[in-house]
Amino acid sequence: MNSVTEKIVPVGTLLIGIVIGWYVLAVFMNAPFQRDMDRRANVAPGTIEFLQSTLSQAKPIVPAPHQVAQNVFENTFLRKVTSNRSLVYHAAVTLSSTLLGFTFGTILGVLIAVGIVHVAALDRSLMPWIIASQTIPILAIAPMIIVVLAAINITGLLPKALISTYLSFFPVAVGMVKGLRSPDLMLLDLMHTYNASPSQVFWKLRVPASVPFLFASMKVAIAASLVGAIVGELPTGAVAGIGAKLLSASYFSNTIDMWAALVAGSIVAMLLVGLVGLASNIVEHAMGARPT
Repeated sequence: MNSVTEKIVPVGTLLIGIVIGWYVLAVFMNAPFQRDMDRRANVAPGTIEFLQSTLSQAKPIVPAPHQVAQNVFENTFLRKVTSNRSLVYHAAVTLSSTLLGFTFGTILGVLIAVGIVHVAALDRSLMPWIIASQTIPILAIAPMIIVVLAAINITGLLPKALISTYLSFFPVAVGMVKGLRSPDLMLLDLMHTYNASPSQVFWKLRVPASVPFLFASMKVAIAASLVGAIVGELPTGAVAGIGAKLLSASYFSNTIDMWAALVAGSIVAMLLVGLVGLASNIVEHAMGARPT
């Protein structure tokens, strides 16, 4: 069994299990409403007809996988990208604030990590506050950021990006602190023996050692940034974006649209994490790392 098969088989098996469980859940949740409709219509369908009706309701409690897949296909490939029903359009809007927030978060996280590693006072004073900041629910922080920035006429992309920044800087800061402190003590002593300056120790030893930690934390940060962008669209009254799509679908109890938006968000997250992983492989290969 080659390495590709070793990766595909477990993922495929888990995916099949999830789909089967999803169908079972859809039947279990939608069956009472279908029985009620059949009783009102005074019909007595057979088992097959009942299951077909249960899995094809217009506004089910839990839509069946094929209903969600059909919605995703139609709203991704059969609509213009500029249409407000297109999932590509909504994903692109969310992606813009995600990438901006991720960029801010990565820069902020790296700067905080460098400060913590090199300034003992920051290590003792800043780290506890950084950890404490992540205990505040994002659903409580997001409206505050939106209201404060709106009061000074800052609306649109930036408030959502700042909410993404709030979620994404933490894993980068923690990962970079661990990475910058990862060089072996013997290597640090060797650099001092060579009379290396603090700048040389930083750029030639600490930074290369921190690269794997940085990319590992960036994979977490990009996913967190997407969550922040989606949450940031909820209190802004945005009319575009995955969060806005979720909110409008919930107003009209359109569960199929809600699940389709969730699937679209999941696909965007997987693509973003995959791109970070690809960048990690390219950078580490360029630095001479051995393939794993």
